[in-house]
This record gives sequence, C-alpha cells and structure tokens, in this order.
Amino acid sequence: MASRLLEKYKAEIKPALEAEFAKNKMLTAKLDKVVISVGAGEAMKDSKLMQNMQDTISLIAGQKAVKVIAKKSVAGFKVREGYPVGVKVTLRGEQMYNFLDKLCSIALPRVKDFRGLNKNGFDGRGNFNFGLDEQLMFPEVVYDDIIKTHGMNISVSTTANNDAEAFRLLELVGIPFTKGKA
Repeated sequence: MASRLLEKYKAEIKPALEAEFAKNKMLTAKLDKVVISVGAGEAMKDSKLMQNMQDTISLIAGQKAVKVIAKKSVAGFKVREGYPVGVKVTLRGEQMYNFLDKLCSIALPRVKDFRGLNKNGFDGRGNFNFGLDEQLMFPEVVYDDIIKTHGMNISVSTTANNDAEAFRLLELVGIPFTKGKA
C-alpha cells in the first residue's frame, strides 16, 4: 500500500514544483532520505540505556536502528575507540514518506507551545536539519518503557540544488515552519 504522502507528492507537489522551478522535469526536487540520530552522551557507559535508546528509535522509525561506534579515542570527551557513541536510522522510499507524514500530522502537533520549525536549519545545499527535545511526542512510545528521555536530530535530505527549492518542497510536503522572518 502506497503512502498517502507519496501519492500526494506524485499528484500535487511534483507538478507544482515543475511549474515553479524546473526547466527540466528530471531536475525536479524530491526527498532523498531522512536520518534520525541520537547522541549517547552519558549513556555510552550504560549498555541498558543504549539498548533502550536503540529500541525507542527503532519503534519511532519503523526500522531497526544501529549503534554508532567511535572510530577514534578522544580523551577530552572520555571516549575510547570502539565505544558506542550514538544511535541512528536512515529511512528511504515509502518508510521515509510514512515517517514524515506521521511527524507532521501527529507528532509535531503534540508538542506543547509549538510554533513551527526554524527556517535556519537549511545547510545551503537543499538539506534541512532540526532537533526534537524528547521522544514522548510519538504515539508509539510508551512512557513506562522509557528509562531516560532523550532528544534526537532529524536530517531531511533532498535532491534540490538550493535552499529556496528545498524549502518550497518541504513546505508542500507539510512540514510546519515558523511564520515571518527566519
């Protein structure tokens, strides 16, 4: 079964972007991938907490999350080579569209005093990054199963060449941005 957002992209968003930006239909901006990542911080010493973070992110994404392992030792951060330093999951295709649909229509409206995502999260190459303070806004997460609340970084990668095109794409997808100047 195809995602509701994927169908919307094909029927409405792509023709709107072609009319507004693309001289060539093959250059029309589209979503490439979504990466959800969590830094371990103090949790890297506690394997039970790391496993809980991995399970939570897997539940939110609908795909198994992987532990990120340190490649080098850094004495200033008390990190040894081989220690787990975080958790991440990369979503593509239909799962990416399902996650973005759930994020925009269910999770973000549950945030207290939410006014929209900051427009300053674009990197100049058409990618958008933003952070969430806790994982409890997602309906899959059971409060009693959480050992410690943690935030997460969500990176939305597009094939757009510039930020204006990527902003318009994400706006049409339904990501709520703050009103007025960035």
